[in-house]
Amino acid sequence: MTTRRLHEDDGFTLIEVFAAMMLVVIGLMALAGAVAVGTRRLTGSQDQLIAAQRAAEAVESVFKARDNRTLTWAQIENVIAGGGGGIFLDGPRDMREPGADGIMNTADDGAIQEIIRPGPDGLLGTMDDERIPLTNFTREIEIREIRPNLRQLRVIVRYRTVGGPTQYIITTFISSYA
Repeated sequence: MTTRRLHEDDGFTLIEVFAAMMLVVIGLMALAGAVAVGTRRLTGSQDQLIAAQRAAEAVESVFKARDNRTLTWAQIENVIAGGGGGIFLDGPRDMREPGADGIMNTADDGAIQEIIRPGPDGLLGTMDDERIPLTNFTREIEIREIRPNLRQLRVIVRYRTVGGPTQYIITTFISSYA
């Protein structure tokens, strides 16, 4: 003869099931938030790479102009902040192609710079390439005198992302000695 217990555990109570469901929902919400943040950072990394490359280009153009003697030492300054002898425009400017002088952020700059991506055929340099103007980027070149033969050169590239405005800054020094 078998005896049966009076209070046999046949399953979970409603409260236990509800608590477990809440834990699963909280975990899934945290995972969804992490995926959203990761996606935002992943898409923003391309803009950060573009900003870094365009800032480095600007620094290189200033050094190249000094080394090639395209510019005199007096011209390697901002127009207003430098006392009037410089050629670099003050403040943030649209990211444009360098003009005839080959130097960025000067009065003779050309069209807004573009990024060229391969089109549907997957080949770069064909007729279906995608041209994306860098209209959400600005570049500022700040040149400040430290000593008579030494200046601080700062290039600030600002751009907009989903998270708001962002900037990339390169700071270096340039001397009058090439």
